Amino acid sequence: MRADKPLSSFEIRLYRHYRVVHGVRIALAFILSFLLVRLLDVPEGTWPLITLVVIMGPISFWGNVLPRALERIGGTILGSALGLVALWLELYSLPLMLAWCGVAMFLCGWLALGKKPYQALLIGITLAVVVGAPPGDMTTALWRGGDVILGSLLAMLFTGIWPQRAFIHWRIRLAHCITVWNQLYQAALSPNLLERPRLEKHLQQLLAEVVKMRGLIAPASKETHIQKAIFEAIQTLNRNLVCLLELQINAHWATRASHYLMLNAHTLRETRQQTRQALLTLVHALYEGNPQPLFASRQQLSDIAAELRQLIREHQEITVAETPIHGYVWLSMETARQLELLSHLICRVYPK
Repeated sequence: MRADKPLSSFEIRLYRHYRVVHGVRIALAFILSFLLVRLLDVPEGTWPLITLVVIMGPISFWGNVLPRALERIGGTILGSALGLVALWLELYSLPLMLAWCGVAMFLCGWLALGKKPYQALLIGITLAVVVGAPPGDMTTALWRGGDVILGSLLAMLFTGIWPQRAFIHWRIRLAHCITVWNQLYQAALSPNLLERPRLEKHLQQLLAEVVKMRGLIAPASKETHIQKAIFEAIQTLNRNLVCLLELQINAHWATRASHYLMLNAHTLRETRQQTRQALLTLVHALYEGNPQPLFASRQQLSDIAAELRQLIREHQEITVAETPIHGYVWLSMETARQLELLSHLICRVYPK
């Protein structure tokens, strides 16, 4: 998929209600699969439906469904083969068949703690499904294994029709988090306030939203082939910005005297204005898929950090009364640095 594809208002609205879309997709997939199984009179017809729900139910994004379905098909084929051997051995010796099943389940348990636990579990589940057939009934066993593969293919088919992309959802969620961060930043540091606003609950909600985004990293990386480390770094910066904002609010409202001085400091006023502009540029770049405005924004953020460093050097002597001011200046400088890094990483997400 194109990483720099602009997002339309319809897509944004659709992805904000992705749970509804996911529910409708599963409902239609189940009904159509049920009709297909009935019309074709597929033996053991419950297994394709069960497989369909198992694959599509917990996850909705193409980057998750495709590898999950392929792992299920691989595990099903191996589990079916092991089960067929077990049914054949049962015709000659039940203890030998049990020994074979024990070795197969040992393999399942050993692989389940490796890199592909889901595929390993499917080996054991398919083995259980196949050996549940009557002794020596290879036809039923083959149909059960084939039905599971059929269900996996149907899940891939219905998910591939107008698929939901984890990367698009990640862009929308990141833009939303930055927008909320900007709103809280303006609300907390507004010069029109006389008392500190109560924003603790909103900050906790924003941090929880940032943490939830981690689940989108792996499928988004698989869909776009962008290094997972870049998404991880953006996730870390996003979390750091929330923590910095909370500390900055504390420093801004520490004392009345320092609060008054910070409101009237020209450099800090310019810093707040440039920070808000940088945040709006980030949001615009995420929605439009165009990183070009971020290059100018990165230079502005670099200039802000340089001005704040100069401001700190000019006031080396720190008194107790000035401690909140110096803390606020340092946090503003660190926020500008983090935003500059975030802009740099988002530029790397989009192709040049």
